[in-house]
Amino acid sequence: MASVLTTLGGTALHVALPEVVRQTHAGATAANWILLAFQLTTTVLMVTFGRLADLFGRRAMYLGGLAVYTSASLLAGFSPDAWLIVALRVAQAVGGAMLLTNSAALVADAFPRARLGEGMGIYTASFSVAQLAGPTLGGLLAETMGWRWVFWYNVPLGLACLLWGALVLRRVRPNEGERGLDIPGNILVFVSLGGLLLAMSEVTRLSWNHPLVLAGFVAFAVVLPLFVLRELWARNPVVDVRMFREPLFALTTLSSLLTSVSRIGVVFLVALFFQAVHGETATQAGLRVLPLPVAAMTASILSGFLQRRYSPRALALLGSALSTGGLAVLGLVISPAASALTIMGALVLLGIGSGMFLPANTTVLLRELPENRLGIVNAMRLMLQNTGVVLGTAMALSIVTIPLPAALHDQVFAGTLSAAGDTAVGQLVTGYHWALGCMTGVSAVATLACLARHRLR
Repeated sequence: MASVLTTLGGTALHVALPEVVRQTHAGATAANWILLAFQLTTTVLMVTFGRLADLFGRRAMYLGGLAVYTSASLLAGFSPDAWLIVALRVAQAVGGAMLLTNSAALVADAFPRARLGEGMGIYTASFSVAQLAGPTLGGLLAETMGWRWVFWYNVPLGLACLLWGALVLRRVRPNEGERGLDIPGNILVFVSLGGLLLAMSEVTRLSWNHPLVLAGFVAFAVVLPLFVLRELWARNPVVDVRMFREPLFALTTLSSLLTSVSRIGVVFLVALFFQAVHGETATQAGLRVLPLPVAAMTASILSGFLQRRYSPRALALLGSALSTGGLAVLGLVISPAASALTIMGALVLLGIGSGMFLPANTTVLLRELPENRLGIVNAMRLMLQNTGVVLGTAMALSIVTIPLPAALHDQVFAGTLSAAGDTAVGQLVTGYHWALGCMTGVSAVATLACLARHRLR
């Protein structure tokens, strides 16, 4: 329930963003940060909460995250200004990090290792349910009840999840072994990863040679080696970098990172395409992207049960290959003249592949771990996955708008570019071809990583 809740917050906002932009008179920068602030904050806090959960208990961390997320959603609906929404999205992200870090670990705690694939299949399907309902819900709320309800609907759901979690989540004794917290390591990962994500998020608006962008890249390049050295010598590292020496762990996390980079922005890009190019409403655009989450939800559930007969490595490889094919087809067919059915067919192929990949890839990583390391290792997986989300979103938004004059960027995010004429629409479609081509290439590398892992003993 909570996974559906937090994912709905993102998918509903993606489709409703043009309405939020128009009603709050937000510029392209604020619109960009309404989307990116959540992922950036979640990512840099992930490993910290993963370590704390292993030390002090996942149940308390999980319920605390629900309370923070629900409270921030309530306040965001009252926001009079776009930048205040950005600030409250950061607060939502704090709660979201506490939830996401613990969710897969709680599932791994509850299911026997032999049936973990089934548990992961159902758990990951919850994200597809949110992707299924989110676009339609976001468009419907924004058009009928106003953009504030895109945040307010979280409140009753969050309270129900909080009550249910308090009743059913079993109390697990925290780890009684090492209880140290690597404060310097947390600071270093915050500076290095935060610098990279900040630079990638702002490069579209400020250009590559802007001092803020350069400072972010420099902070990442300088602090990352210091962070690695610190973690190699720390008694209780926030990130156990030695784990990356294990080929299975390294290839699994690499494929997760690259998959996020290549596929996470598709729903937003396609929904924005139908609004900005075809001039459709938010509700219509939301309905157009439904085939992807429907296919992903179905494939996620089936993937879990298929793991009774087939190895999760093989299923993850097949899913990654199908997703790469879906991206390639989408990049080839997308155009102002393309029919909605053609685009939706490509989304189905992409959804089947994505739904098959995620539970299988997560099972490969988690089923061999000791219970007292589930929190931090899952947090490392999610940190890299969410880093891919931010990098992929920033990459897609940067590339899509490159062919357009800077004066038209605001109209892209407001979904009104179709009124600017055929030349502007053609420039935007060129940007879409470039972006989807890059995403297909990254997805192909992720498939190669899955193939290399499949060949490991």
